[in-house]
Amino acid sequence: MTRGQRTRMPRAERAAQILALAEQLFTERGYALATMDELAERAGVSKPVIYDHFASKERLLLTLLARARAELLDATARSMAGHTEPRAALRAALLAFFRFIDDHRASWSALNRESALLSGEAGREVEALRAQQADVIADFLHGSGLSADPAAAAAHAQIVIGAGERLALWQESHPELTAEAAADRMLAVLWHGLGTAAGSGA
Repeated sequence: MTRGQRTRMPRAERAAQILALAEQLFTERGYALATMDELAERAGVSKPVIYDHFASKERLLLTLLARARAELLDATARSMAGHTEPRAALRAALLAFFRFIDDHRASWSALNRESALLSGEAGREVEALRAQQADVIADFLHGSGLSADPAAAAAHAQIVIGAGERLALWQESHPELTAEAAADRMLAVLWHGLGTAAGSGA
């Protein structure tokens, strides 16, 4: 759509359109190289319209990150609900993570490449996403008895989060590894280690 073909739409619908196009643009160009001019061109609106909905390019990124954080938390919680056996619950959480990555592969890949360059509020939001997942995993590990005390559970959760991110990154060049297979491989390693740690009281 060009500016000459601009159409009016409800404010909420326009904001959703801009956000979807911003995610696509950040994925293709990278956050650092993406411009508000190109975003306005893709949306078929003027830059002031973009700024009326989102005050800055960083605000667009923060909105996308906050949405991803909420979606991942919801997916993880729903996946674990109803599982009474710890091993099944842990696999469900891992599978939810890898499926989430599959559904957001391009944008996750772009964000992962640039995460080290993000600072300020954006950098804090990326860390908040990691911390959120670590808290969920730590609570599960301690509550299920897989980690003997809260401090051990918190440490083990960091290991789980780090391993998950690295395996998801490795998946980019190994697309034959499905979300199910990734969850199973990670579980095979984690379950043995967690069982050993629980037995030792660590």
